[in-house]
Amino acid sequence: MLLPRFTENLALVALLLILAGCAGSGPARDVATEDAEDNLAATGPTIPPEALTLFEQATASQAAGDLTDAELRFKEFLLVYPEYPGAYVNLAIIHIRNENEDEARKVLDAALALDPNHPAALNQLGLLHRRNGKFLEAEATYLKAITVSPDYALAHYNLGILYELYLQRLEAALKHFEAYQALVGEDKQVERWIADLKRRLAARQPTASVAE
Repeated sequence: MLLPRFTENLALVALLLILAGCAGSGPARDVATEDAEDNLAATGPTIPPEALTLFEQATASQAAGDLTDAELRFKEFLLVYPEYPGAYVNLAIIHIRNENEDEARKVLDAALALDPNHPAALNQLGLLHRRNGKFLEAEATYLKAITVSPDYALAHYNLGILYELYLQRLEAALKHFEAYQALVGEDKQVERWIADLKRRLAARQPTASVAE
C-alpha cells in the first residue's frame, strides 16, 4: 500500500514550474502544481506600458521568492489595473503559499468574475478544493479547465493526482497522466507513474481460468 507524504509546493521559476513529490514505498505523489502567469498579454485587455512595467516588477519579485514584495506589487498593480485576471491568479498563489486560503479564494473569485474560463484560475481553485477535502468540487473545476482549454497540461496533471490518490480511479488517472505527458513531452517521473499505474491496473484483471 502506498503511503504518500502530502506536500504543497509553489512554482516560482520561469514562471511555470512543475514540481513532483515522491515518498513512501513506491511512486507516491501529491504536489500542488502552481502556474504563475508571466504573460500579461494573454490575461486581459490591451496593455499600457506602465501596466506591463508594474506587472514585470511583481513577477520578478515572485520568481526571486520575495513573496512579501511580490504581494505588495500585485496589490498595487490591481488597484490601478483591476481588469487582468492573471494578476489575481499570481496573488492567489502567494496567498496559498502563505496558507491564507480565504484571501486566495477571494482573489480567484475576482479572476473568474473577469474570465469564468480562465484555466490557471480554475486550476488554482481546484487545488484549494482538493486541499479542503472537496474532491468532487476539485474534479469539476479541473474538468472545466480542460474543457475550455484542452491543451492545459497542469489540469490534466492535477486530475491524475486527484483520481489516483484521492478518488482511487486508476484508469482515469492513467488517462490524464498520459494526456499531460503528450502535451509537455518527456517527463521521466510521470513516465514512471504511468508505468506503475499500468502494472496496478493489469494486476486487477482476473486470471483466466484454465480449461479442464
